Amino acid sequence: DIRITAEHVILATGSEPVELPFLPFGGDVISSTEALSLNAVPGRLVVVGGGYIGLELGIAYRKLGAEVAIVEMADRILPLYDKALTDPVHKWLERHGVQLFLGARAGGFGDGALSVTTKDGEPLSIPADKVLVTVGRKPRTRGWGLENMGLAMDGPFVKIDDRCATSMKNVWAVGDLTGEPMLAHKGSAQGEMVAEIIAGRAHAASARGASGSAHERRFDPVSIAAVCFTEPEIVSAGLGPADVEGRDDVITAIFPFAAIGRALAIEAGEDGGFVRVIASKTDHRILGIQAVGQHVSELSNSFAQMLEMGALLEDVAGTIHVHPTLGEAFHEASLRALGHAIHI
Repeated sequence: DIRITAEHVILATGSEPVELPFLPFGGDVISSTEALSLNAVPGRLVVVGGGYIGLELGIAYRKLGAEVAIVEMADRILPLYDKALTDPVHKWLERHGVQLFLGARAGGFGDGALSVTTKDGEPLSIPADKVLVTVGRKPRTRGWGLENMGLAMDGPFVKIDDRCATSMKNVWAVGDLTGEPMLAHKGSAQGEMVAEIIAGRAHAASARGASGSAHERRFDPVSIAAVCFTEPEIVSAGLGPADVEGRDDVITAIFPFAAIGRALAIEAGEDGGFVRVIASKTDHRILGIQAVGQHVSELSNSFAQMLEMGALLEDVAGTIHVHPTLGEAFHEASLRALGHAIHI
């Protein structure tokens, strides 16, 4: 045995793919990990799970030439996003010959075929060279001694406070191990903060301009933007339509990329893409921003920045946006929310 002593320990074990008991990983049944290191493009790939990981990889392999089918239990792809955001992705899949089995349940895999029960209860057998199971991820809590530490848990995750401190003194946890959203950029930001605290810079200015009276570091972002790298891409930051459903104190405005010159020039304006802004009706503070379209991941940082700064619709409207850029759609959506969009 090797014994290592330390003043501080940071737990950053990440997450791992969820396995289905009737589709255990191994052989031609693979997780996203193996999908990233195949030595050849499978002729026929069946993806079980129509969330963002399954669609990102399924679309990538379709572009590489594989025949792709997607099996999803929900009635539509990307069920965590609203239908308006996912419709352009659905249309891309249909245009490129990706088979969709929605409201369907996967069964076992054998003899080169996956058993599926359709929405109507009909049994199907889908030929597959590889079956990619992407039904979610879970924190990696086994295999490294967590059970010996006696840490407080928050469901399946390690419980932390707003400094990423666990219930054990000088033991910290960051990233997927600590809960949703399970995103790389969240884990990186937490890791940077913990490193500064350990290094004695706990009173340095925080990402939010030093929250707390003593300017102590706290992990308290207003928003962590998420991107689905599909075709086209989807960005979501802050509150979405489901979060404000039934509320009469919000304004929602959409501006299509079809009316943006740069989008048309790079052939990114024909797939139904748009930017949506959700704001408070009383003070016009921006509450949420979503977009779907080619290259919209590049707008995600602008969305997060505006939310982090507590921007009003007038702040975006009053910022001169460069022409021709995709970001003009954010400008125009904000103008539209104020009632005076220029190009629609």
